[in-house]
Amino acid sequence: MKIVLINPDIPWNAGNIGRTCVATGTELVFVGKLGFKINSKEIRRSGLDYWQYLKYSEYPSFAEFLETLGDNPSLLFFSTKGKKTYWEAPYRGDSCLVFGSEGAGLPLEYYETYKDRLYRIPMSSEHSRSLNLSTSAGVALYEGLRRNGKSA
Repeated sequence: MKIVLINPDIPWNAGNIGRTCVATGTELVFVGKLGFKINSKEIRRSGLDYWQYLKYSEYPSFAEFLETLGDNPSLLFFSTKGKKTYWEAPYRGDSCLVFGSEGAGLPLEYYETYKDRLYRIPMSSEHSRSLNLSTSAGVALYEGLRRNGKSA
């Protein structure tokens, strides 16, 4: 599996996600404009000494990332705007779990283009708009690993 971050803003979220990716053997993909430098002190601090073991890649656009995938890629998009829950997502071993930026979410056109692949993580409290990006990525990833019989 891959975790794909579209235009991520906050370095410590990316660092925490990177740490989770190292722990699970998952690739981290950065797409678009980053709100930080990959080699920044903030990323290294949150990723601790794991960052050197992270398999990651960068793409200037989502279209360029898509070109690297085969036919019929398993793209699963996660957003508070999803109608279906992440428990309903059709995880595969090669799924790409796609998340938007902390401030803006996914690019607006994705909500229409990928509406049939849009999932949310349910929350029972009306006092919370969303979970932290690194928490959401971990929740979605571990569900995908569980479904595919993989253990970290």
